[in-house]
Amino acid sequence: MELKDIKAVYFIGAGGIGMSAIARFFIHRGVVVAGYDRTPSTLTKQLEKEGMLIHYDENLEEIPHACKDKAACLVVYTAAIPSTHKELTWFRDNGFEVQKRAQVLGILTRTHKGLCVAGTHGKTTTSTMCAHIMHQSHVDCNAFLGGISKNYGTNYILSNTSDYVVIEADEFDRSFHWLRPWMTVITATDPDHLDIYGTKEAYLESFRHYTELIQPGGTLIIHTDLEMKPHVQDSVKTYTYSRDKGDFHAENIKIENGEITFDFISPKGNITDVKLGQPIPINIENGVAAMAMAQLNGCTANEIKYGMETYHGVERRFDFKIRNDRHVLLSDYGHHPKEILQCAKSLREIYPSRKITVIFQPHLYTRTRDFYKEFADALSHFDEVILTEIYPAREQPIPGVTSELIYDNLGENVEKSMIRKEEVLDMVKNRDFDVLVILGAGDLDNMVPEMVKIINAK
Repeated sequence: MELKDIKAVYFIGAGGIGMSAIARFFIHRGVVVAGYDRTPSTLTKQLEKEGMLIHYDENLEEIPHACKDKAACLVVYTAAIPSTHKELTWFRDNGFEVQKRAQVLGILTRTHKGLCVAGTHGKTTTSTMCAHIMHQSHVDCNAFLGGISKNYGTNYILSNTSDYVVIEADEFDRSFHWLRPWMTVITATDPDHLDIYGTKEAYLESFRHYTELIQPGGTLIIHTDLEMKPHVQDSVKTYTYSRDKGDFHAENIKIENGEITFDFISPKGNITDVKLGQPIPINIENGVAAMAMAQLNGCTANEIKYGMETYHGVERRFDFKIRNDRHVLLSDYGHHPKEILQCAKSLREIYPSRKITVIFQPHLYTRTRDFYKEFADALSHFDEVILTEIYPAREQPIPGVTSELIYDNLGENVEKSMIRKEEVLDMVKNRDFDVLVILGAGDLDNMVPEMVKIINAK
């Protein structure tokens, strides 16, 4: 199905962060947009205000009439939806074109110049940074992001003029294999999702195959320290990057008085005195990748500097909620050991003399089973670790796999405790934390607004 033929789009799993971005794209195109989600949320309510028709029970009668024409309706679903879902089954049985979210993004990379950011971690921040730099420049862009940009209050950016589309390329379920990037950054290939891939080797092979999908004449920007070896077409240009080495990197880094500045070193022209609008050490490296992509696609030095200085971050990505001399509270989505380690190191650079406490909610039984020692090592870089039970998401419990696996392997010098999720707010009420991090990809973040009230009242 070509974009021009689509008159209606039906989303099964409409409230997902990635799905909602595509829904907004089609809302702006003026077609009928409808769908199902299991539960109402802030995001689904906002989509309804924007014109999407959403219902919350599996009911064929609630599918709008415009979405029952298989010649004109595209059906999009997420990998989290079971194959037995009534509506999904009905669409398939009746010959509709049914695609995963990633397949739809693949269509967009064939009709636009896809600027994609892949990697185990860092991809949401890097893609959002790049999108902001480009959108506020003369180049402009569309964007489909994996988190809510604090600059725009959304995960979707629309341009009526630009041929560029920034896309977060997700390796889960090999989704990024549907893309055909014009240019891509690969931030990291530390093994993850082993419930899908099985082995580290299969995970690395998946990224290697992704590099084969870059369009002829396109570009790969790859981190210097990756174990994965790319396999690109002869006409694809390859650049390297990192914080302190590679074709693109940073020099003259200054971290002081709550500000971070550095010089951007590039084969296409250096940019001096870049100031981070979200002054977090890990964003130096993320920023180098984002600036490289923006520069290679025509953004000027002044546009890049202004974009970096005015970048406000992504919700739940090193997201400061309180920041003063008495208390610091932040929420971070980190759920992989390397992400947790980067969070700890960045906070230590910012607050070298303050006590840093983390409340960590492990995400998935399989990830905990596969990486509990690595989780313990990374968490041991905090001063105090408080563990809650595992957030299961799509999984059923695995015998013997609990948060205790991580707890038992924490370093000897770390203060540690385990509590139930229901006890977290009482703990925050009864203790006076210095720097407190709410960490993980589960639902603990839902308590953060109440934590803000509790801490501000002290």
